[in-house]
Order: sequence, then structure tokens, then C-alpha cells
Amino acid sequence: MIFLAIISGAITGIVLGLFGSGGSIIAMPALMYLLNVEAKSAIAMSMGIVAVTATISGWDNWRRGNVDLKVAMWFGLFGVIGTYGGARLGVYTPVQVQLTLFALVMYAAAWKMLQPKKQPAAQLATAGGPPLSEDEVIAAHMGHIAAHGVGVGVLTGLVGVGGGFLIVPALVLLSGIPMKLAIGTSLVIVAAKSYAGFAGYVGAVPVDWTTMAAFTTVTVAGSFVGTRIAHRFSQETLKRSFGLFLVFVASYILLKSVA
Repeated sequence: MIFLAIISGAITGIVLGLFGSGGSIIAMPALMYLLNVEAKSAIAMSMGIVAVTATISGWDNWRRGNVDLKVAMWFGLFGVIGTYGGARLGVYTPVQVQLTLFALVMYAAAWKMLQPKKQPAAQLATAGGPPLSEDEVIAAHMGHIAAHGVGVGVLTGLVGVGGGFLIVPALVLLSGIPMKLAIGTSLVIVAAKSYAGFAGYVGAVPVDWTTMAAFTTVTVAGSFVGTRIAHRFSQETLKRSFGLFLVFVASYILLKSVA
């Protein structure tokens, strides 16, 4: 069981490093089903684990020039507000409802992952004119980015997911930034929102700090591996594989914990 938990922690970090998302989706079920952590505590602990891991991996991406700080700050600001509110709501939400929402979010993420690659918004011409620059696209969509930040934030706090699998597509679509930059920026946003969500649960649910620290250590190591090997594989192949994995885990959660 401990060996499986270590493997799960490593996979959590690798996936987070590869996609800028997906950490909580693996960490939360692993804590529940492999380490027998109570559901609400697993939600809180997974957010703490992802917060630390995304911080370190995000810093590594920033050092490599793969983070748009302006977008990260704007999206992250509204995301933190939504996440803290969602976490406070999650404390009083029945576990069955949280797990059902968690599984449905995973299905939605899988559907997004399995979609064919689309052309980024920044490369599209408007009214027959030349393509918009990155700064023009970002300036024109700040309101949408803020609204999406709040919405993803509430979902993050309520069901204990970092929301990166929703943030990355939003950044590519609304901000028009390249996929590699979106992944790095997503990690910074996920870190900020996960800290806010964890803060919303601390004191309201039990936290096994020892287990959380051990899981985090393995996850951080995995995130460095994920960042290093990301460029070796086709992003489209990785996305589709991750999408199929999400379908499997979501179905398992619904069958075991809800049905």
C-alpha cells in the first residue's frame, strides 16, 4: 500500500509537470483509497500537496521564461477569491455531492483533453484584419479571464481540484498564449488557488501533516521529472492518454463512493 502511495505521488508530480494540471485529480483519490484518508481531509490535503508542488514547478518554469506574470496575477487574483469561498462552502457540502461533482469535473476534463487541437485565438484575424498580438488579445479579454478565474476558483475549493485542466485551455483560448507558456502560467495560478483552498479547510477538517509532507516530497520530485520530459513527447498524445485515464478514475469514484 505504501509503495502504491509513493507511485501515486510520483505520478501526481509528473502529470502536474507535464500538463500544468491534474495533480489533485490523482492525489485526492490516492489519499482516499490507498492511504484511507477521510474524504474531506483528502480534499484539503490534496490541495496543500498541489500548492507546494505547483509553487516549486511554477518557479522552475518562470526561471525558464515560461510564465506570463500579468495573466497569472489577474487570473490568480480572482481565482483565489473564488477558491476560498468554494472551500468554505465545501466544508458544509455533503461528501457524496462533492465526490459526484469531482467525478463530473473529471469527465468534463477528459472530454476537453480528447478534443482535437484548435487554433489559438491570438492567431485568428478579426474583421478580416491582421492577427491580434498577444497583448491585444489579453487586454480585450481581461473581463472574461477574471470571470473564468472566479468560476474555476469556486470549483477548485468545493471539490478539491487545482483547476489547471480548465485553466490551460482558458489561457490558450482567451489569452492566446502558446501551450508551453500556458502550462507554466497555469502552475503559478494553481499554486495560488490551492493555497487559498487549503486555508479554507484548515481548522475545519483534520489534516495528517506527516502523510501530507511525505506525499508532497515524492510529488515535488515527480514534478521535476515531468517538466524535464515534457518536450520529449507529442503534447497531443499525452493529452489523449491523460483524458482516457481521467475517464477511468472518474468512473471508479462514482462506482465506489457514490453508487
